[in-house]
Amino acid sequence: MLSETSNELMWGFMTEQKLTVLVVEDEEDILALLHFNLIKAGYNADCAADGEEALRAIADKKPDLILLDLMLPGIDGLEICRRLREDESTSDTPIIMLTARSEEEDVVRGLELGADDYVTKPFSVKVLLARIQSVVRRRSSLQQQPDHEELVCGDLVIHTGRSIVTVGGQPIDLTFTEFKVLEALAGRQGWVFTRYQIVNAVRGEDYAVTDRAVDVQIAGLRKKLGSCSHYVETVRGIGYRFKEDV
Repeated sequence: MLSETSNELMWGFMTEQKLTVLVVEDEEDILALLHFNLIKAGYNADCAADGEEALRAIADKKPDLILLDLMLPGIDGLEICRRLREDESTSDTPIIMLTARSEEEDVVRGLELGADDYVTKPFSVKVLLARIQSVVRRRSSLQQQPDHEELVCGDLVIHTGRSIVTVGGQPIDLTFTEFKVLEALAGRQGWVFTRYQIVNAVRGEDYAVTDRAVDVQIAGLRKKLGSCSHYVETVRGIGYRFKEDV
């Protein structure tokens, strides 16, 4: 069961300008609870109970973010995600997948199709609202980022334009691949990257590499980062992410 949170906590997540969230979920009790809590948190909320209804709602209402259950009657969540990412009008619309704990392979597939994040059932409304805020903040930050910048996370500084990394003011000697892995992860703090996505970010889709090779690169990167190695987190069964600097 989803846990409810206090009114004070809900209002703490209110946005200055109301965003519209589309909830795509075929379980009526979850759909109703999410709708209630999203409204309480200061969002506009629309609902869809199956894939066909979701696609119609997306085309008509252009939501700012979509909570997408993967197991849906008719058109499933993965197919919806694929279609949205292939459509120029929805290619940047944030998507958070709602999944069961047994759907690990589907989570990986959804992330590779372009979903921004995922939450496994059962989950608390508090956690879900935090994920929504995080995804919205990341999307906004990406739209405002210049092509080359300096990323600062505590003692870790990444100069993307100059390909220089320092820890505590001391330069770190990274290989080309290690730097590109770090740049990809740090450029989207909090996003979960599958190993396949990491390969694409570093070498492109035609570069053949095994999961083990990615793990070796991550291990070498962590060793060189020393006291800042904790920023590179393992997401078990999925891949890696850069710890969000909040």
